[in-house]
Amino acid sequence: MSPIQDRFFKKKKKKEVKRSPILFEDSQEIISKLEKFYNGDCISYWVSQRTIISQDHINILYRLLKGRVRSDHLYIFMKSNGGSGLTSLRAIHLFRELYKKVTVLIPLECASAATMLALGADRLKIGPLGFLTAIDTFTWHELGPNDVDDHTTAINHDELERAVKLWDANKEKKDGNAYSKLYKYIHPLAIGAVDRANSLSVKLATEILSYHFKDEAKAKAISEHLNSRYPDHGYPITCREAQKIGLPAEALEWESNDLLLELNDRYSEMAKVAKTDYSTVKFHYNEITEILEINGEQIFYQKDFEYRYSKELRVWKSFEDDSGWKSVKMEDGEQQINRIFIN
Repeated sequence: MSPIQDRFFKKKKKKEVKRSPILFEDSQEIISKLEKFYNGDCISYWVSQRTIISQDHINILYRLLKGRVRSDHLYIFMKSNGGSGLTSLRAIHLFRELYKKVTVLIPLECASAATMLALGADRLKIGPLGFLTAIDTFTWHELGPNDVDDHTTAINHDELERAVKLWDANKEKKDGNAYSKLYKYIHPLAIGAVDRANSLSVKLATEILSYHFKDEAKAKAISEHLNSRYPDHGYPITCREAQKIGLPAEALEWESNDLLLELNDRYSEMAKVAKTDYSTVKFHYNEITEILEINGEQIFYQKDFEYRYSKELRVWKSFEDDSGWKSVKMEDGEQQINRIFIN
């Protein structure tokens, strides 16, 4: 075969796939320091900005904690932009079944459903960069309004209530009822779904607070405050504000704050998107989106697949999807990574 033929027929070597780094030894060292500092069990519950708190996490938390309870007090490093409030209730129930005392450590954002989870703790330790948020809900409904791209858009209960209040405050006799006008743009069933979601949000928060609040009226008052008193869902509720509304909040110790920020740096490095470009119409995608960890084991969710562009359909489609949950442990002095299955 001539050199020209050899070059023509020789199979092109495929690029080495870029993958997210696994910094298990680094994170384990920090968790050990936190446990020594607090003299209790510590668990990380870290969710990146590109995903949410989900029901899968309950199975992961149970797997991590079962058989590893070494004290009466659990310290939770919580970082998330939110997700399922139902998951938050289930998580608090699990923690309370295993531990007499629960403290949530909040060095950064602990928003929405993560705030709900934090409400179930005996103590909230909030750092200078840490904050909770409002827990008002957004609802997507099949009969809801569409945006400019003809996609179903979210309906916020607080925005709906404000629209009705403004109407009532400024209407004339001929204007009639606000809802008769709103029904032209938002289906009555969609409005009913928004009201139902609002009731669920208050119910969840009240139930979560009841795990350590004996005063039911106070628990409900705090829940309603978080659900309706803030003009923006992402309003940052700092340690001072949390204390004002009656939550058992206090400043996070500086030593602990520094360790938690260092741990967040390790997780953020692990969660950095790793893309391997093969061509203009094909690339490999790798990303770690959720990390839950206790002394002895780390479990994370990793997206791992190829994207290819379909010229016929004019869309990107995923192939060779190997995404899933993985567990990291040290066995015989070596780091072992195994696939685990959650259903």
